[in-house]
Amino acid sequence: MRRFALFLTIAAIVGGTSLTLACPFCSAPSLTLSEQVDASDEVVLVKWLSARKAEANSSSDSDQNAEIGIPGRAKGKTTPAKTVFEVAETIRSKSGLKVGQKVELPQYREAEQGDLFVLLGTETPVGKTVEWGTPLEVDEASFGYLKYAPDAKAPTQQRLKYYVKYLEFPDELVANDAYAEFANAPYEDIAAIQESFPKERIRNWVSNPETNVTRLGLYGLMLGLCGDESDAKLMKDKITEETKDFRLGIDGVMSGYLLLTTDDGLKVLEDTKLKAGVKCPFSETYAAMQAVRFMWTYGDGVISKDRLKESMRVLLDRPELADLVITDLARWKDWSVQDRLMELYGTEGYEIPAVKRAIVRYMLVSQKTSEEDDSQPEHVVKGKRYLDQLRERDPGIVKQAERFLIVK
Repeated sequence: MRRFALFLTIAAIVGGTSLTLACPFCSAPSLTLSEQVDASDEVVLVKWLSARKAEANSSSDSDQNAEIGIPGRAKGKTTPAKTVFEVAETIRSKSGLKVGQKVELPQYREAEQGDLFVLLGTETPVGKTVEWGTPLEVDEASFGYLKYAPDAKAPTQQRLKYYVKYLEFPDELVANDAYAEFANAPYEDIAAIQESFPKERIRNWVSNPETNVTRLGLYGLMLGLCGDESDAKLMKDKITEETKDFRLGIDGVMSGYLLLTTDDGLKVLEDTKLKAGVKCPFSETYAAMQAVRFMWTYGDGVISKDRLKESMRVLLDRPELADLVITDLARWKDWSVQDRLMELYGTEGYEIPAVKRAIVRYMLVSQKTSEEDDSQPEHVVKGKRYLDQLRERDPGIVKQAERFLIVK
């Protein structure tokens, strides 16, 4: 459990900077088709004509050819692979490719006559030749999706209104790309187009066990933005169902649930996921913690900051999460637990160096005050006093905490 917590801590640190830049509950942002198109000099729809695998020429074949006067393949040479396409439509062509022209790639791609592909290419600086990427197999529907997609530089909300129609599209290429557009988008832009969400379809995706789990977090969040009381019940049932598994995306469902239910929903998460002694996997508790964090950053006051602090403090009873919780409470400037943290320091479950360092950093941050501020609030005085005690009691830990302290 501690190793899992460490993994999640690292993931949070690594992903922390991008949290405000991209969907909080989506998989890692990836290069979308529109971004690939934007970076290409050549974007053409082609039909497959023929392909040849690379072939090694044997010595005997070369000798026999020479004896009967057939020029060409030299002894020991290899005939390179190639695939030939015919241009069917041009979206962009810096080199001036026209419909009906042939494009030959030095690679083997198996297909059938008339199969459609999109070729993306960039012009090389030397020789003005085109360097082609891997052929992207399409049909008329997926090509139309690509052809009519908004420009990569268009406003994000305008782009999302186009892509929301293609979430869970039957063509996997299209569905994956539409999801990637949302994964790359800031939460604020996703929330701003909630009127465009296909609510009935999103409801089905959240409740359907066949839904790709990597997308569940996004869909849960979207349902929280556009749903109603019946959706809140659906989400509560999903959140509280008994499980022993790690459920990818359940943090997004919990966050959507909190957007719909506010304080009442937070009480449900506390009673079923956060409190010490509840019977649920550690991953479920961490997911609920992520939902509380989400509401702090993005909740726009639908749950008060004080109530969110109270909920986070519940997790202090869970030693396996204590270092993360203490860090959040310091970041949220909740100085109400100074006495309690001193009582916990070094006790069973809280004797781990990571927890000790978190407590020291909490005290370091709590006693910081601006140079212009002549007053000394109680938490500043107390923080200094407790820090002096910890420095005397555990100087090595304090030195480590001070060395890596980052105050924001």
